Amino acid sequence: MKTLIKILSIFILTFCLFSCDEDLIEQTQTGSLKGKVVKRGTNVPISNVKIFTAPTTQTVFSGTDGTFEIAAMPVGNYSVKAELSGYVTNFQGVNIQNQNQVVTVVFEMDDDESLNSPPSAPQLLSPVDNAVNQPLNVELTWTATDPDTADVLRYSLTIKNNLDTQVVQVNDLAANHYSLSNLKFGVSYFWQVSVSDGIHPPVLSSVSKFTTNTVPANRYHYVQKQNGNFVIMSSDEQGNSFQLTNSSYNSWRPRKNNNAGLIAFLRTEGGSTHIYTANPDGSNPFKVTSVPTAGFNNYEMDFAWSTNGQEIIYSNFNKLYRINKDGSGLNLVYTTPDGSMISECDWSYDGNKIALKTNDYSGYSTKIYIIDMTGSILKTVLSGTAGAAGGLNFSVDGQMLVFTRDVAGYQDGSGNYRQLDSRIFIYHLISDTVYDISEESEKPFGTNDLDPRFSPNNAQVIFTNTSNDNISQKNVMVIDLNSTMTDLSRESLFSNGEMPDYE
Repeated sequence: MKTLIKILSIFILTFCLFSCDEDLIEQTQTGSLKGKVVKRGTNVPISNVKIFTAPTTQTVFSGTDGTFEIAAMPVGNYSVKAELSGYVTNFQGVNIQNQNQVVTVVFEMDDDESLNSPPSAPQLLSPVDNAVNQPLNVELTWTATDPDTADVLRYSLTIKNNLDTQVVQVNDLAANHYSLSNLKFGVSYFWQVSVSDGIHPPVLSSVSKFTTNTVPANRYHYVQKQNGNFVIMSSDEQGNSFQLTNSSYNSWRPRKNNNAGLIAFLRTEGGSTHIYTANPDGSNPFKVTSVPTAGFNNYEMDFAWSTNGQEIIYSNFNKLYRINKDGSGLNLVYTTPDGSMISECDWSYDGNKIALKTNDYSGYSTKIYIIDMTGSILKTVLSGTAGAAGGLNFSVDGQMLVFTRDVAGYQDGSGNYRQLDSRIFIYHLISDTVYDISEESEKPFGTNDLDPRFSPNNAQVIFTNTSNDNISQKNVMVIDLNSTMTDLSRESLFSNGEMPDYE
């Protein structure tokens, strides 16, 4: 009996020890928690964030990359807390169920706006509200302050106008100024600025208005080369100029007509050259021609307005056409009898005469002659001379015709149409007298005078002068005329310009 009791006691003791060992194993099962803390909306890591749990395990802090780890967490349910001054405290529930389980969390923390003040509404400085006569390039400036000097301010700019529905929106500006360019004449612009500190909603300024200058009645037009294209410039007598055509288009040979209130010019379109018109501010470009202008060299082509501004004459190879400014009424006016190409033309102010320059496919075998409106030849001005010629323009009274001729007689076989000594001549229709005004105004040696046009009062000739190397800069100049066409003077008008027009 005693032996039985002893055996039973050993059994019970062994069972109890085994049960206690199982409880101890259950209590020591652990997992781990890994995570990262970032700023909400930007995912920028946040360092030094305090991470602790309830029930309590360990307290850790996030590293520079925002990551943290709590190891050896006994299995169970936890509330994990992320805390950092300046941010809203964040909680997440975590459940560790198994031995060696790794649970991953991401804390996205918000700025604590209660600790930060919003910036003030921006004050618009310039142009002042309701400013008028502003240039086409305007510098907008404003100011804003923030009580929290550590905040980084960013601005957004909105611009509207009273001409169309276009809205210009510029975002994420660090500076408190912005340059507006290529504005339109006589238009009112409305602008507003918003500021954000990245914490609070953006704060809006009031709306301010300014109005640009009205379209100037510029009398000079010429072209410049920009990024491989010709652009047309408009200028007044003081040299104040603006760009009339967009540099993404190739536009040249401007011709203004005051009665039409339009500027006509040549423009490349799909490999062809057409006549366009535009308002004096460059707006509303309109393609006039359906049959393109064409000849041996597009940049040597020229056309002419009727005095009343209703029609334009131009050439296509050996044919001369007449067309209304709205593109209607295309009519054939003249065809060269020998098949030579018409490169240039001009229409007298009284509408009774047309001057023509014709040439072969190389630009030579040049003839300059004057026809009436039936096609009959009235005067032959130039024929049988070697070299290039061109630049036709009638005087206001129709008694003089200005043109150019390369007196060197050079004929370039490379297709560059280079000239060595191009001079300006004035031909008097009544007396058949020709004056070399380049020589009389002492044209510099080794240069060419090109593209001449009479001034509106016949007192001057405006033209292009450039080196005969065919690559140097071109400049617009003017020669003052007198009754004897002797001892003439010349002066520079515009640098880096060519193909001038003076109306």
